[in-house]
Amino acid sequence: MTDTIRWEVDRFEDLDIYKLYKLLHLRADVFVVEQNCPYLDVDNKDYKALHLQGYVGETLVAYCRLFKRGDYFEEASIGRVVVAGDFRKYGYGHQLMDKAIELEESLLNETKITISGQLYLKSFYEYHGFIQTSEPYLEDDIPHVQMKRN
Repeated sequence: MTDTIRWEVDRFEDLDIYKLYKLLHLRADVFVVEQNCPYLDVDNKDYKALHLQGYVGETLVAYCRLFKRGDYFEEASIGRVVVAGDFRKYGYGHQLMDKAIELEESLLNETKITISGQLYLKSFYEYHGFIQTSEPYLEDDIPHVQMKRN
């Protein structure tokens, strides 16, 4: 299955209850259950973010949050990058990052992007032009590194 993803982007206040449920479910499924990491995913930053969602049919398969500079880091940021487990083998993660970077530039007029990425995904983010800018650190007991692009 390599169906085309349909991309949608919403401000928090424009998310309907069904989209909000789907994105919170996907985040909890991966970041809390799959990674066995009990943490409070709902962090009061969703209000500031643009929510990039990738759908195959009616199934949310890819998601991330986009922030303009100052809303998360000094620079713009991409966070909560997630692809549903059953859909990772189709390259949707790379499509998600490409779309997120494109939208940071076109919608938010941002070219300098900072992320806090899980260490095991460092090469994935490097593929998209990010460079490690910190030593590894623990975030919710998972090794992360700060990375920057441009």
